[in-house]
Amino acid sequence: MSGSGVGEEIGALGARSRALAVLRVRGRAAGVALLPAAAAVVLLAGGVTGSLTGGSWDTARWVVTGVAVVVLLCAAGVAAVIARARPALSPTVEIAERSAPDLYRLVRDLADRLNVPAPSSIALTPDCDSWLEDRTHPAHALAAAPPAPGTAGASSTAPVLVIGSPFLWWMRVAELRAVLAPVVAGTGPASHPDIAAARRFVRGLDAAVALAGRQDLGLIRRAALGFVGRIARLMLRACAEHAALMERGVASAASERAQGVDYGLRIVAQEQVGLAYAGWDRLLTRVALPAWRMGRWPSRLDVGVVSALTELSRRDRLAEGFTSRLGERPACDLLEEPGAVDEAASLLAARLFHGGPATSGPDWSPVDWQQYPEEVVDRKWRTEAARLHRVLDDMGVRRSARPGDPTADAVPGPTLDRVMDHLAGQGEEAGDTLAAGISAEVAREEAEAVPPEPTTAAGTAGDALALRGTDPLPLFPLMPPRTGRELLADHVTAMVCCAAVDTAGAAPGLDWLDGPALLMDGKRRTDLAGGVLSLVEDGDGEPLRVWLASTGVRPEKPVRLV
Repeated sequence: MSGSGVGEEIGALGARSRALAVLRVRGRAAGVALLPAAAAVVLLAGGVTGSLTGGSWDTARWVVTGVAVVVLLCAAGVAAVIARARPALSPTVEIAERSAPDLYRLVRDLADRLNVPAPSSIALTPDCDSWLEDRTHPAHALAAAPPAPGTAGASSTAPVLVIGSPFLWWMRVAELRAVLAPVVAGTGPASHPDIAAARRFVRGLDAAVALAGRQDLGLIRRAALGFVGRIARLMLRACAEHAALMERGVASAASERAQGVDYGLRIVAQEQVGLAYAGWDRLLTRVALPAWRMGRWPSRLDVGVVSALTELSRRDRLAEGFTSRLGERPACDLLEEPGAVDEAASLLAARLFHGGPATSGPDWSPVDWQQYPEEVVDRKWRTEAARLHRVLDDMGVRRSARPGDPTADAVPGPTLDRVMDHLAGQGEEAGDTLAAGISAEVAREEAEAVPPEPTTAAGTAGDALALRGTDPLPLFPLMPPRTGRELLADHVTAMVCCAAVDTAGAAPGLDWLDGPALLMDGKRRTDLAGGVLSLVEDGDGEPLRVWLASTGVRPEKPVRLV
């Protein structure tokens, strides 16, 4: 047996032994529940045979029998809840075989080379990760879409292969195959009865604990499920270490089995995984998040990650040479309609990381990258500038008079001077008051923006795609809430950018790694932040006035607001 074969066998044996340890926890729990019943049987048998008779024995017999009945009923209830509780289902975009026959063929060929069962289906997640997910629970089966034609070769009990959507656009076909090899190899250990039973037991415990923690339950159900939740937590603690070591053994066995499939390429492909993660994180936090906050969702995030990673490769010497691969066939060519898949994954990313609605509407519409500067960046700046002046109006702030200014007594307009004069020289108190006002206004607007009820399908993606998931969204908010000072800095920056666009011929732009950008003479200006921070943090407006003078921006001119 080869070294990799020995390693695989060791990992599989370790996983099976830990699975048995998990199942022993279940067995011990059943044994504890049966102890009163066993004692009752002994006492009842003693009464029948006449060996255990008399007043005290009769009392003990009835008490123990009553306790046994109660314990058995409680145990049956706990077991029923654990068995019926619906395990969490990762939000994904389901890929039917008819929408990606080449991708299904690649995965099945990979399973054949690894001599493991093929996954039952394929789904995409808007993240840089891939895994196998068991969806054989009856509650999941009821919600599942009908099987696509041509899927008879995959077992319905096999797990679903979930692939990170950025991988399909950034990676080449050979790289994707190399990255998926150890994941697909995991279907082998997953098919072992002991491991499958242990996983079902642990998922049931997780689901029971989650069910007990729901806040929308009545008083009686909450009390009953609270008892079930405490029992489930107790068993989870007892088997947590064994379950973790079991999964580690499964991963080890799968990795060893995949050693013979594109191993050299897999080392290179893992570098692409790290690069993709870095670019995807920057794209979501710097580019997508501002659009989501404006009620727009970029509909081609996966296409955008290629642009972001190309820009990262240009800036970062560590990423040099990676873009030379772009001449090879991208993995997204394995999809029949990559645009529809990208749109569905982009909408799911907005739901997953921001909590946006599941369908488009007047206040939640898609935006493509060509429209982003005008429809997101410019609108964002003018909306924030309008909010800033609205708060100043509520505070009764007027524009300061300047020597020789003939309009000093005029009604104050939305000028940058008005903002700077209020903050400059007054220090921390003025900034804190204005920041608090902006924070309150933002909170009020967010509270008024009630999203529509989510649905389970992406209307723009066609019947070959569907969105699935069981948990409330967003699951993973990208950024913590902004502080008042951060909001103030953002709004002052927006006001400066509005003034630059309206008075100095600047233009809104998009930087793939940093998001909204101010363009002057076709080049991005990156030197604005220092002057804004001096004004906001220290009340010193001189650095910003020097910047305005050097760029030709007129702070005394009113700007156009939304």
